Amino acid sequence: MKTQVLVIGGGVGGLTAALKLAKCGIDVCVVEQTKGSPHLYKGELLQPKSLEIFDALGLAEPVLRSGHRINEIEMNEMKRKKGSYRLLGSAVMRYGIIESKYNFALMIPHEKLKELLLEEAKKFPSFHYIQPARFKAFNDNSAAIVSIGKEETEIQADYFIGAEGRKSNVRKAMNVSLNEHAYDHHFLTVTFKRPADMTEGKIISTPHAFLGLFPLPDNEVRTVYLIQSGAYQSLKSKGIEHLHSKYIELCPELNGYVTELREWKKIQLMIPVHFHADSYVSGNMAILGDSAHSVHPMAGEGMNLAIQDGDVLGELLCWMYRHNEHSQDNLKWYEKVRKSRVDFILSLSHLSALAYSKPFRYFGSLRNRSLKQMTDDEKLHTKQMLNISGLGIWKESFVDRLIQIGLMPARSIQNIEFLHTRYMFTYENDYPWEAKGRYSR
Repeated sequence: MKTQVLVIGGGVGGLTAALKLAKCGIDVCVVEQTKGSPHLYKGELLQPKSLEIFDALGLAEPVLRSGHRINEIEMNEMKRKKGSYRLLGSAVMRYGIIESKYNFALMIPHEKLKELLLEEAKKFPSFHYIQPARFKAFNDNSAAIVSIGKEETEIQADYFIGAEGRKSNVRKAMNVSLNEHAYDHHFLTVTFKRPADMTEGKIISTPHAFLGLFPLPDNEVRTVYLIQSGAYQSLKSKGIEHLHSKYIELCPELNGYVTELREWKKIQLMIPVHFHADSYVSGNMAILGDSAHSVHPMAGEGMNLAIQDGDVLGELLCWMYRHNEHSQDNLKWYEKVRKSRVDFILSLSHLSALAYSKPFRYFGSLRNRSLKQMTDDEKLHTKQMLNISGLGIWKESFVDRLIQIGLMPARSIQNIEFLHTRYMFTYENDYPWEAKGRYSR
């Protein structure tokens, strides 16, 4: 079997790249190992940059129709007093501060997003999808050996994209090393019905607890609850009612909703791991998404990074075919654009993990002060939202740090929209080979 590009892994990142290639008329084949939809939690919060990408792919309308819009995230710091939690302070992070058509985020069920991508890709005759099919290795002729049913098939291709997740066999074939970092905490995540007025994102934290609440369509809410590593079995042994009480004491309005959750098997244990591949490209092979990097789930960026990887890599391969620029060195453009951006997001997510997972006595007060300063200071607020949106990078300065910890007063900056648009990615930033031609080492 022959194709021009073989994508190994049919997640949102691999399907984004494949859809772009199919729209360019490039013969692309996706092989996906799972037989159906896995019952595992994967990212559901689409950031503005990802929404821009789906807009360019002609998917904005069905994606928006299938999701729940998030305009802001309320950050509540709680403190236990006289046996119950009281509000210590609150801050609101607003997407509307960003000058963009998509100045909001979107919660969408992960499998629904995959379904939309796959439906759109199947409209193109150059797109092929094989499921279930398991990639095993490359043979001596550099063809992929894929198990389809009980038979092994060789698939020859010009380029191979590894999009099969953390245990990527493509990455192993590339001999790419990883530096992994394990955390001292895990997460429980589960979806259940929500109050009708719970329409925006909310994070509730104490010196010893963290609960994230993100509304989904159909009056549901995705919840993320932090536990210390190794505490899962102990918590489970206390019964589901004990978990109900943990949720309700942090967020009383969940009473009557979380209590409808009766089975532990509906709750997924997430074990966060942080890693970043040394390289994304080797010869005619490239990796994207979780094959290349793993981000702490606190920032909810893993799915978005995969989509953005797929966008850049797909656009680059389209250009290479369009202009017959098939030097493998041109693939380096993909790594050149994406690696530094991913590094930045990994750093932000790691800092968020540290800020919310350390049970120090006075950490809650410090965190509350920092969040209050960040939202009161227009420049800091804009930087934070721009950075997590994926639309650009505006790094914090030493003065920003002093303001965050309260050693300097918050600023009110006029024309902040003019200032931050300088730091937003342009078409030339995303696809620099279009402007500069062939990559020169």
